[in-house]
Amino acid sequence: MLKECAQHGYFRAESCPVCGGSGRFLMNDRELDHLGRVMTGVLRHFPEKYGLAVDDKGWIPLPTLVQAIQGRHRGYHWLRAHHLVAIAESDPKGRYEVKDDRVRATYGHTVEVNLDLPTENVPPELYFPVTPEEASIVLEVGLKPSDRRKVHLSRTAEDARAAGVVRTPEPVILAIDANAAQAEGIVIMRAGKTVFLTDQVPAKFLARHSAEPATAE
Repeated sequence: MLKECAQHGYFRAESCPVCGGSGRFLMNDRELDHLGRVMTGVLRHFPEKYGLAVDDKGWIPLPTLVQAIQGRHRGYHWLRAHHLVAIAESDPKGRYEVKDDRVRATYGHTVEVNLDLPTENVPPELYFPVTPEEASIVLEVGLKPSDRRKVHLSRTAEDARAAGVVRTPEPVILAIDANAAQAEGIVIMRAGKTVFLTDQVPAKFLARHSAEPATAE
């Protein structure tokens, strides 16, 4: 469930993880899951289905999004902007950003956006999962977007593996020399808490992660 602590903000648990207080109830798990899916869909993929459009940076005004959700889902007559702020600020992956009275997805877009995310404090090495069949090809030709607008890189090998198992039981983890890539002008942006975005990664910056067996292809 989603609650709010007067002192420590929004949290997804029975009690505040900082002070242990019971907090103010905002929504149950079913509502949280459904509204999160709606927000992700509208902000990343299909704003037009709700009669909306993201701006060139991916933003939608919160009051406008609330009204669109209420119009499509009658059961959310109680929904207010602070409920969506609570979903965004408590998201464990940092999938959303709230600024002033606007909200946007920080990554995962299939709609055309020109994200202005920060490019500093990028780890020296990042990671990307591929299937065993893809590994040798990607190491030869580099990484390019497939079903998304950007290549999504992970902060840790474990994060990459968790993303990769959605596609294949035993993903091969590739390491990206982020320092060298940035030194040659490749722009890498921080999005969310564990995800980094770039337009492409040339093959010369890729290597099989050292923990990966050489025979995994």
